[in-house]
Amino acid sequence: MVSWIYEVAYALFFIFPAYVANAIPVILGGGRAIDGGRKMRDGKPFFGSHKTVRGFVAGILAGTLVGATQNAVFLSGALQDVKFPFQFSIWLGFMISFGALIGDLVHSFVKRRIGIAEGAPLPVADQLDFVLGAVLFSLFVSPPPLLTIFIIFVITVPVHLLTNLLAHVIGMKKTPW
Repeated sequence: MVSWIYEVAYALFFIFPAYVANAIPVILGGGRAIDGGRKMRDGKPFFGSHKTVRGFVAGILAGTLVGATQNAVFLSGALQDVKFPFQFSIWLGFMISFGALIGDLVHSFVKRRIGIAEGAPLPVADQLDFVLGAVLFSLFVSPPPLLTIFIIFVITVPVHLLTNLLAHVIGMKKTPW
């Protein structure tokens, strides 16, 4: 039982920069759209107005700051008795954050291509796009064990749904998804 608690804690520690990077654009986003309002030949936007330069940059900076804090905790020796199944660094925090936001952009691009409007749900994919990007980009720095990846994917769906519902209830999001 205790080992599963550690495994879930490792997974949450690993993916936390992505969770922050994915959430911050909701709080600090707005402004100029990444695609500049341009449309593809099909008349649909590349990403849409919800994907902004300010949100993208703020997400990367916030997620990287989380990664830097995690790295500082590692280096301080505060967790010296904990044997993490991956090597954390500021670079890993950056790659996880950047990957999360790239995953979200790719997801938005695909949603626009298949005719799903901005803000409209695409269940499961909406919850896992950023995690997939984060995990893929982490592979270049410090790949997590498969068990960690599995746990991340399993816990992210309910965590994402609950945090979006909370953001909706407190007025930070127009929709609960």
